[in-house]
Amino acid sequence: MPSCTAAGSYLLSIVAPMLTQYFLVLMMFLVPFFKCLPGGNMFGILFLYFFAVIGGKIFGFIKIQTLPPLPALLGMLLAGFLIRNIWFISDIIQINLQWSAALRNIALSIILTRAGLGLDPEALKKLKAVCLRLSFGPCISETCTAAGFAYLLMHLPWQWGFILGFVLGAVSPAVVVPSMLILQAGGYGVEKGVPTLLMAAGSIDDILAITGFNTCLGIAFSSGSTLFYSVLHGVLEVAVGVAAGGILGMFVRYFPSHDQASLAWKRSYFVLGLSMFAGFGSIYFGFPGSGGLCTLVLAFVGGVGWSEEKKEVEKIVAVAWNIFQPFLFGLIGAEVSVTSLRPETVGLCVATLGIALVVRIIATFLMVCFAGFNFKEKIFISLAWIPKATVQAAIGSLALDTARNRQDEQLEKYGMDVLTVAFLAILITAPIGALVIGLAGPRLLQKAQTNSKEDEEGAEVGEEAEACEPS
Repeated sequence: MPSCTAAGSYLLSIVAPMLTQYFLVLMMFLVPFFKCLPGGNMFGILFLYFFAVIGGKIFGFIKIQTLPPLPALLGMLLAGFLIRNIWFISDIIQINLQWSAALRNIALSIILTRAGLGLDPEALKKLKAVCLRLSFGPCISETCTAAGFAYLLMHLPWQWGFILGFVLGAVSPAVVVPSMLILQAGGYGVEKGVPTLLMAAGSIDDILAITGFNTCLGIAFSSGSTLFYSVLHGVLEVAVGVAAGGILGMFVRYFPSHDQASLAWKRSYFVLGLSMFAGFGSIYFGFPGSGGLCTLVLAFVGGVGWSEEKKEVEKIVAVAWNIFQPFLFGLIGAEVSVTSLRPETVGLCVATLGIALVVRIIATFLMVCFAGFNFKEKIFISLAWIPKATVQAAIGSLALDTARNRQDEQLEKYGMDVLTVAFLAILITAPIGALVIGLAGPRLLQKAQTNSKEDEEGAEVGEEAEACEPS
Protein backbone atom coordinates (compact mmCIF):
# COMPACT_ATOMS: atom_id res chain seq x y z
CA MET A 1 0.00 0.00 0.00
CA PRO A 2 1.62 3.31 -1.06
CA SER A 3 2.48 5.80 1.66
CA CYS A 4 0.77 9.15 2.02
CA THR A 5 3.85 11.00 0.78
CA ALA A 6 4.12 8.77 -2.30
CA ALA A 7 0.42 9.27 -3.04
CA GLY A 8 0.80 13.01 -2.57
CA SER A 9 3.79 13.10 -4.89
CA TYR A 10 1.89 11.10 -7.53
CA LEU A 11 -1.12 13.42 -7.23
CA LEU A 12 1.15 16.48 -7.50
CA SER A 13 2.78 15.09 -10.66
CA ILE A 14 -0.69 14.84 -12.27
CA VAL A 15 -2.25 18.06 -10.99
CA ALA A 16 0.73 20.41 -11.56
CA PRO A 17 0.90 20.02 -15.40
CA MET A 18 -2.89 20.32 -15.62
CA LEU A 19 -2.89 23.54 -13.60
CA THR A 20 -0.03 24.94 -15.68
CA GLN A 21 -1.88 24.26 -18.94
CA TYR A 22 -5.08 25.69 -17.47
CA PHE A 23 -3.43 28.97 -16.47
CA LEU A 24 -1.66 29.29 -19.83
CA VAL A 25 -4.98 28.89 -21.70
CA LEU A 26 -6.65 31.25 -19.23
CA MET A 27 -4.00 33.92 -19.83
CA MET A 28 -4.51 33.61 -23.59
CA PHE A 29 -8.17 34.57 -23.15
CA LEU A 30 -7.63 37.11 -20.38
CA VAL A 31 -5.03 39.15 -22.30
CA PRO A 32 -6.82 40.63 -25.33
CA PHE A 33 -4.85 41.10 -28.51
CA PHE A 34 -5.01 44.91 -28.38
CA LYS A 35 -3.15 44.86 -25.03
CA CYS A 36 -0.10 43.56 -26.89
CA LEU A 37 -0.09 46.47 -29.36
CA PRO A 38 1.72 49.82 -28.79
CA GLY A 39 -0.12 51.68 -26.06
CA GLY A 40 -1.30 48.43 -24.49
CA ASN A 41 -0.35 47.29 -21.02
CA MET A 42 1.32 44.02 -22.06
CA PHE A 43 3.31 45.77 -24.79
CA GLY A 44 4.56 48.34 -22.27
CA ILE A 45 5.67 45.70 -19.77
CA LEU A 46 7.50 43.61 -22.35
CA PHE A 47 9.09 46.68 -23.95
CA LEU A 48 10.38 47.93 -20.59
CA TYR A 49 11.65 44.48 -19.61
CA PHE A 50 13.48 44.06 -22.92
CA PHE A 51 15.26 47.40 -22.68
CA ALA A 52 15.99 46.99 -18.96
CA VAL A 53 17.82 43.76 -19.79
CA ILE A 54 19.74 45.53 -22.59
CA GLY A 55 20.63 48.39 -20.25
CA GLY A 56 21.94 45.94 -17.67
CA LYS A 57 24.04 44.12 -20.28
CA ILE A 58 25.54 47.38 -21.54
CA PHE A 59 26.64 48.39 -18.04
CA GLY A 60 27.94 44.88 -17.47
CA PHE A 61 30.27 45.30 -20.46
CA ILE A 62 31.81 48.46 -19.00
CA LYS A 63 34.93 47.17 -17.26
CA ILE A 64 37.89 49.15 -16.02
CA GLN A 65 41.09 47.36 -15.09
CA THR A 66 41.60 46.81 -11.31
CA LEU A 67 38.06 48.12 -10.65
CA PRO A 68 34.94 46.09 -9.91
CA PRO A 69 32.36 46.03 -12.72
CA LEU A 70 29.59 48.61 -12.63
CA PRO A 71 26.40 47.00 -11.30
CA ALA A 72 23.99 46.01 -14.08
CA LEU A 73 21.09 47.36 -12.02
CA LEU A 74 22.19 50.91 -12.93
CA GLY A 75 21.55 50.19 -16.60
CA MET A 76 18.13 48.74 -15.78
CA LEU A 77 17.24 51.77 -13.65
CA LEU A 78 18.30 54.24 -16.33
CA ALA A 79 16.44 52.29 -19.03
CA GLY A 80 13.17 52.65 -17.12
CA PHE A 81 13.89 56.32 -16.42
CA LEU A 82 14.57 57.07 -20.10
CA ILE A 83 11.48 55.20 -21.27
CA ARG A 84 9.35 57.32 -18.92
CA ASN A 85 10.94 60.66 -19.82
CA ILE A 86 11.48 60.47 -23.61
CA TRP A 87 8.21 61.86 -24.91
CA PHE A 88 7.79 59.86 -28.13
CA ILE A 89 8.50 56.61 -26.24
CA SER A 90 6.42 57.38 -23.16
CA ASP A 91 3.39 58.02 -25.40
CA ILE A 92 3.32 54.38 -26.53
CA ILE A 93 4.47 52.81 -23.23
CA GLN A 94 1.51 52.70 -20.87
CA ILE A 95 1.84 50.38 -17.87
CA ASN A 96 -1.07 49.84 -15.51
CA LEU A 97 -0.20 50.94 -11.97
CA GLN A 98 -1.65 47.77 -10.45
CA TRP A 99 0.44 45.58 -12.74
CA SER A 100 3.52 47.63 -11.93
CA ALA A 101 2.91 47.32 -8.17
CA ALA A 102 2.25 43.57 -8.48
CA LEU A 103 5.48 42.92 -10.41
CA ARG A 104 7.51 44.95 -7.92
CA ASN A 105 5.91 43.04 -5.04
CA ILE A 106 6.86 39.73 -6.65
CA ALA A 107 10.46 40.93 -7.06
CA LEU A 108 10.45 42.12 -3.43
CA SER A 109 9.27 38.69 -2.26
CA ILE A 110 12.09 37.02 -4.20
CA ILE A 111 14.85 39.28 -2.89
CA LEU A 112 13.62 38.92 0.70
CA THR A 113 13.53 35.15 0.24
CA ARG A 114 17.16 35.29 -0.88
CA ALA A 115 18.03 37.41 2.15
CA GLY A 116 16.39 34.93 4.52
CA LEU A 117 18.05 31.92 2.92
CA GLY A 118 21.40 33.70 2.92
CA LEU A 119 21.51 34.07 6.71
CA ASP A 120 23.89 31.53 8.24
CA PRO A 121 22.78 30.63 11.80
CA GLU A 122 26.23 29.32 12.71
CA ALA A 123 27.88 32.53 11.55
CA LEU A 124 25.32 34.56 13.48
CA LYS A 125 26.27 32.74 16.68
CA LYS A 126 29.94 33.43 16.14
CA LEU A 127 29.61 37.10 15.21
CA LYS A 128 32.03 39.28 17.06
CA ALA A 129 31.04 42.50 18.78
CA VAL A 130 32.56 44.59 15.97
CA CYS A 131 30.33 42.90 13.39
CA LEU A 132 27.23 43.63 15.45
CA ARG A 133 28.34 47.23 15.98
CA LEU A 134 29.00 47.60 12.25
CA SER A 135 25.53 46.21 11.47
CA PHE A 136 23.49 48.29 13.91
CA GLY A 137 25.43 51.51 14.51
CA PRO A 138 25.70 53.02 10.99
CA CYS A 139 22.19 51.90 9.99
CA ILE A 140 20.50 53.43 13.04
CA SER A 141 22.64 56.59 12.86
CA GLU A 142 21.82 57.19 9.20
CA THR A 143 18.14 56.38 9.75
CA CYS A 144 17.74 58.87 12.60
CA THR A 145 19.67 61.57 10.72
CA ALA A 146 17.65 61.11 7.54
CA ALA A 147 14.39 61.09 9.53
CA GLY A 148 15.31 64.33 11.29
CA PHE A 149 16.33 66.20 8.13
CA ALA A 150 13.36 64.80 6.18
CA TYR A 151 11.13 66.31 8.88
CA LEU A 152 12.99 69.65 8.86
CA LEU A 153 13.82 70.07 5.17
CA MET A 154 11.22 68.00 3.29
CA HIS A 155 8.41 68.55 5.82
CA LEU A 156 7.57 64.86 6.05
CA PRO A 157 5.71 63.61 9.16
CA TRP A 158 7.96 61.79 11.63
CA GLN A 159 6.54 58.38 10.63
CA TRP A 160 7.39 59.03 6.99
CA GLY A 161 10.75 60.45 7.99
CA PHE A 162 11.69 57.14 9.57
CA ILE A 163 10.30 55.23 6.58
CA LEU A 164 12.69 57.26 4.42
CA GLY A 165 15.47 56.76 6.96
CA PHE A 166 15.20 52.98 6.94
CA VAL A 167 15.03 52.97 3.13
CA LEU A 168 18.39 54.78 3.11
CA GLY A 169 19.81 52.80 6.04
CA ALA A 170 20.50 49.60 4.10
CA VAL A 171 23.77 48.92 2.29
CA SER A 172 23.65 47.25 -1.13
CA PRO A 173 24.87 43.64 -1.35
CA ALA A 174 24.65 43.88 -5.15
CA VAL A 175 27.56 46.34 -5.08
CA VAL A 176 29.47 45.41 -1.90
CA VAL A 177 29.63 41.62 -2.30
CA PRO A 178 31.20 41.45 -5.82
CA SER A 179 33.65 44.20 -4.84
CA MET A 180 34.67 42.36 -1.67
CA LEU A 181 35.10 39.08 -3.56
CA ILE A 182 37.50 40.76 -5.99
CA LEU A 183 39.56 42.27 -3.14
CA GLN A 184 39.52 38.96 -1.29
CA ALA A 185 40.74 37.16 -4.40
CA GLY A 186 43.63 39.63 -4.63
CA GLY A 187 44.53 39.09 -0.97
CA TYR A 188 43.64 42.61 0.18
CA GLY A 189 42.53 42.83 3.80
CA VAL A 190 42.30 39.04 4.11
CA GLU A 191 44.61 38.72 7.10
CA LYS A 192 42.31 40.87 9.26
CA GLY A 193 39.14 39.58 7.61
CA VAL A 194 37.93 42.93 6.27
CA PRO A 195 36.03 41.55 3.21
CA THR A 196 34.40 38.79 5.30
CA LEU A 197 33.42 41.29 7.99
CA LEU A 198 31.77 43.65 5.51
CA MET A 199 29.83 40.89 3.75
CA ALA A 200 28.59 39.38 7.02
CA ALA A 201 27.66 42.73 8.59
CA GLY A 202 25.94 43.81 5.36
CA SER A 203 23.38 41.02 5.65
CA ILE A 204 22.46 42.00 9.22
CA ASP A 205 22.35 45.67 8.21
CA ASP A 206 19.81 44.90 5.48
CA ILE A 207 17.63 42.79 7.77
CA LEU A 208 17.59 45.60 10.36
CA ALA A 209 16.63 48.21 7.75
CA ILE A 210 13.85 46.06 6.29
CA THR A 211 12.47 45.24 9.74
CA GLY A 212 12.49 48.91 10.76
CA PHE A 213 10.90 49.92 7.47
CA ASN A 214 8.06 47.43 7.84
CA THR A 215 7.42 48.54 11.42
CA CYS A 216 7.27 52.24 10.46
CA LEU A 217 5.12 51.41 7.43
CA GLY A 218 2.58 49.76 9.71
CA ILE A 219 2.61 52.78 12.03
CA ALA A 220 2.20 55.28 9.16
CA PHE A 221 -0.79 53.48 7.66
CA SER A 222 -2.57 52.52 10.89
CA SER A 223 -6.05 53.94 11.09
CA GLY A 224 -5.76 54.95 14.74
CA SER A 225 -5.86 58.61 15.69
CA THR A 226 -3.49 58.39 18.65
CA LEU A 227 0.25 57.86 18.79
CA PHE A 228 -0.13 54.95 21.20
CA TYR A 229 -2.49 53.10 18.87
CA SER A 230 -0.22 53.72 15.88
CA VAL A 231 2.84 52.35 17.67
CA LEU A 232 0.79 49.40 18.99
CA HIS A 233 -0.39 48.64 15.46
CA GLY A 234 3.20 48.70 14.17
CA VAL A 235 4.36 46.33 16.92
CA LEU A 236 1.38 44.07 16.16
CA GLU A 237 2.41 43.91 12.51
CA VAL A 238 5.92 42.84 13.50
CA ALA A 239 4.51 40.13 15.80
CA VAL A 240 2.10 38.88 13.12
CA GLY A 241 4.86 38.78 10.50
CA VAL A 242 7.29 36.88 12.72
CA ALA A 243 4.63 34.43 13.93
CA ALA A 244 3.25 33.72 10.45
CA GLY A 245 6.77 33.36 9.06
CA GLY A 246 7.70 30.91 11.80
CA ILE A 247 4.63 28.74 11.18
CA LEU A 248 5.06 28.72 7.39
CA GLY A 249 8.80 28.12 7.80
CA MET A 250 8.16 25.01 9.88
CA PHE A 251 5.70 23.87 7.21
CA VAL A 252 8.17 24.17 4.30
CA ARG A 253 10.91 22.60 6.44
CA TYR A 254 9.05 19.26 6.51
CA PHE A 255 6.86 19.44 3.40
CA PRO A 256 7.62 18.25 0.77
CA SER A 257 9.20 15.27 2.51
CA HIS A 258 12.82 14.19 1.98
CA ASP A 259 11.93 11.09 -0.06
CA GLN A 260 10.43 13.02 -3.00
CA ALA A 261 12.10 13.54 -6.36
CA SER A 262 13.20 17.01 -7.51
CA LEU A 263 13.10 18.09 -3.86
CA ALA A 264 15.01 21.36 -4.35
CA TRP A 265 12.65 22.51 -7.11
CA LYS A 266 9.54 21.72 -5.06
CA ARG A 267 10.93 23.50 -2.01
CA SER A 268 11.76 26.50 -4.17
CA TYR A 269 8.21 26.59 -5.53
CA PHE A 270 6.78 26.39 -2.03
CA VAL A 271 9.00 29.02 -0.43
CA LEU A 272 8.56 31.47 -3.32
CA GLY A 273 4.82 30.86 -3.57
CA LEU A 274 4.28 31.34 0.16
CA SER A 275 6.50 34.43 0.14
CA MET A 276 4.39 36.02 -2.58
CA PHE A 277 1.24 35.00 -0.73
CA ALA A 278 2.61 36.72 2.39
CA GLY A 279 3.41 39.89 0.43
CA PHE A 280 0.05 40.23 -1.29
CA GLY A 281 -1.96 38.83 1.62
CA SER A 282 -0.51 41.27 4.14
CA ILE A 283 -1.61 44.20 1.94
CA TYR A 284 -5.08 42.72 1.43
CA PHE A 285 -5.66 42.15 5.15
CA GLY A 286 -4.42 45.61 6.14
CA PHE A 287 -1.03 44.61 7.57
CA PRO A 288 1.37 45.93 4.90
CA GLY A 289 4.36 45.77 7.22
CA SER A 290 3.96 42.07 8.01
CA GLY A 291 4.62 40.63 4.56
CA GLY A 292 8.33 41.39 4.38
CA LEU A 293 9.06 40.09 7.88
CA CYS A 294 7.00 36.97 7.25
CA THR A 295 9.04 36.25 4.10
CA LEU A 296 12.38 36.73 5.89
CA VAL A 297 11.44 34.49 8.81
CA LEU A 298 9.81 31.90 6.54
CA ALA A 299 12.93 31.55 4.37
CA PHE A 300 15.30 31.54 7.35
CA VAL A 301 13.37 28.93 9.40
CA GLY A 302 12.84 26.71 6.37
CA GLY A 303 16.48 26.98 5.31
CA VAL A 304 17.77 26.01 8.76
CA GLY A 305 16.05 22.64 8.45
CA TRP A 306 17.33 21.94 4.95
CA SER A 307 21.02 21.82 5.96
CA GLU A 308 23.25 21.24 2.91
CA GLU A 309 20.29 21.04 0.51
CA LYS A 310 19.65 24.75 1.06
CA LYS A 311 22.37 25.58 -1.48
CA GLU A 312 20.34 24.05 -4.31
CA VAL A 313 17.25 26.03 -3.30
CA GLU A 314 19.32 29.23 -3.19
CA LYS A 315 20.50 28.62 -6.76
CA ILE A 316 16.93 28.21 -8.02
CA VAL A 317 15.74 31.32 -6.16
CA ALA A 318 18.72 33.19 -7.66
CA VAL A 319 17.45 32.27 -11.15
CA ALA A 320 14.01 33.66 -10.25
CA TRP A 321 15.71 36.88 -9.07
CA ASN A 322 17.65 37.20 -12.33
CA ILE A 323 14.33 37.02 -14.20
CA PHE A 324 12.50 39.59 -12.08
CA GLN A 325 15.42 41.96 -11.39
CA PRO A 326 14.88 43.91 -14.66
CA PHE A 327 11.20 44.32 -13.76
CA LEU A 328 12.06 45.79 -10.36
CA PHE A 329 14.71 48.31 -11.42
CA GLY A 330 13.06 49.14 -14.75
CA LEU A 331 9.71 49.88 -13.11
CA ILE A 332 11.38 51.90 -10.33
CA GLY A 333 13.08 54.06 -12.95
CA ALA A 334 9.82 54.43 -14.87
CA GLU A 335 8.07 55.81 -11.76
CA VAL A 336 10.27 58.94 -11.74
CA SER A 337 9.09 61.67 -14.09
CA VAL A 338 11.28 64.71 -14.70
CA THR A 339 8.24 66.93 -15.28
CA SER A 340 6.84 66.12 -11.82
CA LEU A 341 10.12 66.88 -10.05
CA ARG A 342 10.66 70.40 -8.81
CA PRO A 343 14.27 71.61 -8.56
CA GLU A 344 13.83 72.47 -4.89
CA THR A 345 12.48 68.98 -4.20
CA VAL A 346 15.49 67.35 -5.85
CA GLY A 347 17.82 69.70 -3.97
CA LEU A 348 16.24 68.86 -0.62
CA CYS A 349 16.35 65.13 -1.40
CA VAL A 350 20.04 65.30 -2.33
CA ALA A 351 20.79 67.38 0.78
CA THR A 352 19.03 64.87 3.03
CA LEU A 353 20.84 61.98 1.34
CA GLY A 354 24.23 63.71 1.55
CA ILE A 355 23.96 64.64 5.22
CA ALA A 356 22.78 61.13 6.14
CA LEU A 357 25.69 59.59 4.23
CA VAL A 358 28.23 61.78 6.01
CA VAL A 359 26.79 60.75 9.38
CA ARG A 360 26.90 57.10 8.30
CA ILE A 361 30.58 57.33 7.32
CA ILE A 362 31.48 58.95 10.66
CA ALA A 363 29.41 56.40 12.62
CA THR A 364 31.04 53.52 10.73
CA PHE A 365 34.50 54.86 11.55
CA LEU A 366 33.60 55.09 15.24
CA MET A 367 32.08 51.59 15.28
CA VAL A 368 35.33 49.95 14.12
CA CYS A 369 37.55 51.82 16.56
CA PHE A 370 39.32 49.62 19.13
CA ALA A 371 38.73 46.57 16.89
CA GLY A 372 42.34 45.96 15.86
CA PHE A 373 42.23 47.87 12.55
CA ASN A 374 44.73 50.54 11.58
CA PHE A 375 43.71 54.02 10.42
CA LYS A 376 43.71 53.18 6.69
CA GLU A 377 41.56 50.10 7.24
CA LYS A 378 39.06 52.13 9.26
CA ILE A 379 38.85 54.66 6.42
CA PHE A 380 38.25 51.89 3.88
CA ILE A 381 35.52 50.21 5.95
CA SER A 382 33.79 53.57 6.36
CA LEU A 383 33.86 54.28 2.61
CA ALA A 384 32.80 50.72 1.70
CA TRP A 385 29.50 51.29 3.50
CA ILE A 386 28.35 53.93 0.96
CA PRO A 387 26.63 51.97 -1.89
CA LYS A 388 22.85 51.67 -1.99
CA ALA A 389 20.84 49.82 -4.61
CA THR A 390 18.92 46.57 -4.19
CA VAL A 391 17.10 47.13 -0.90
CA GLN A 392 16.26 50.73 -1.86
CA ALA A 393 14.65 49.51 -5.09
CA ALA A 394 12.85 46.67 -3.33
CA ILE A 395 11.21 48.69 -0.53
CA GLY A 396 11.46 52.25 -1.87
CA SER A 397 8.22 51.99 -3.84
CA LEU A 398 6.26 49.95 -1.29
CA ALA A 399 5.11 53.01 0.65
CA LEU A 400 3.90 54.67 -2.57
CA ASP A 401 1.99 51.54 -3.61
CA THR A 402 0.33 51.32 -0.19
CA ALA A 403 -0.63 55.01 -0.37
CA ARG A 404 -2.18 54.48 -3.80
CA ASN A 405 -4.28 51.66 -2.39
CA ARG A 406 -5.60 54.10 0.24
CA GLN A 407 -6.35 56.68 -2.52
CA ASP A 408 -4.97 59.50 -0.41
CA GLU A 409 -3.27 62.26 -2.43
CA GLN A 410 -1.24 63.56 0.52
CA LEU A 411 0.10 60.09 1.37
CA GLU A 412 0.89 59.53 -2.31
CA LYS A 413 2.98 62.73 -2.26
CA TYR A 414 4.90 61.45 0.75
CA GLY A 415 5.38 58.10 -0.97
CA MET A 416 6.65 59.81 -4.12
CA ASP A 417 9.18 61.79 -2.06
CA VAL A 418 10.47 58.55 -0.53
CA LEU A 419 10.71 56.92 -3.96
CA THR A 420 12.55 59.94 -5.38
CA VAL A 421 15.17 59.84 -2.64
CA ALA A 422 15.56 56.07 -3.14
CA PHE A 423 16.02 56.60 -6.90
CA LEU A 424 18.63 59.34 -6.38
CA ALA A 425 20.39 57.23 -3.73
CA ILE A 426 20.81 54.34 -6.18
CA LEU A 427 21.84 56.60 -9.04
CA ILE A 428 24.45 58.50 -7.00
CA THR A 429 25.86 56.03 -4.48
CA ALA A 430 25.98 52.74 -6.45
CA PRO A 431 28.56 53.81 -9.09
CA ILE A 432 30.47 56.05 -6.66
CA GLY A 433 30.58 53.28 -4.05
CA ALA A 434 31.81 50.69 -6.55
CA LEU A 435 34.55 53.02 -7.81
CA VAL A 436 35.62 54.05 -4.30
CA ILE A 437 35.90 50.43 -3.15
CA GLY A 438 37.85 49.46 -6.27
CA LEU A 439 40.26 52.39 -6.03
CA ALA A 440 40.69 52.59 -2.26
CA GLY A 441 40.93 48.85 -1.54
CA PRO A 442 44.40 48.18 -3.00
CA ARG A 443 45.71 51.43 -1.53
CA LEU A 444 44.30 51.23 2.01
CA LEU A 445 44.29 47.47 2.72
CA GLN A 446 47.34 45.30 3.31
CA LYS A 447 47.91 42.54 0.77
CA ALA A 448 48.48 39.07 2.17
CA GLN A 449 51.57 37.13 1.12
CA THR A 450 50.52 34.21 -1.09
CA ASN A 451 52.33 31.66 -3.20
CA SER A 452 51.92 31.36 -6.94
CA LYS A 453 49.34 28.58 -6.71
CA GLU A 454 47.10 30.62 -4.45
CA ASP A 455 47.50 33.59 -6.79
CA GLU A 456 46.20 31.48 -9.69
CA GLU A 457 43.24 30.34 -7.60
CA GLY A 458 42.59 33.93 -6.57
CA ALA A 459 42.57 35.05 -10.20
CA GLU A 460 39.94 32.42 -10.99
CA VAL A 461 37.78 33.59 -8.07
CA GLY A 462 38.16 37.19 -9.25
CA GLU A 463 36.89 36.25 -12.71
CA GLU A 464 33.90 34.47 -11.15
CA ALA A 465 33.16 37.49 -8.97
CA GLU A 466 33.06 39.75 -12.03
CA ALA A 467 30.69 37.37 -13.79
CA CYS A 468 28.19 37.19 -10.94
CA GLU A 469 26.15 39.89 -9.26
CA PRO A 470 24.62 38.71 -6.00
CA SER A 471 21.85 40.71 -4.41
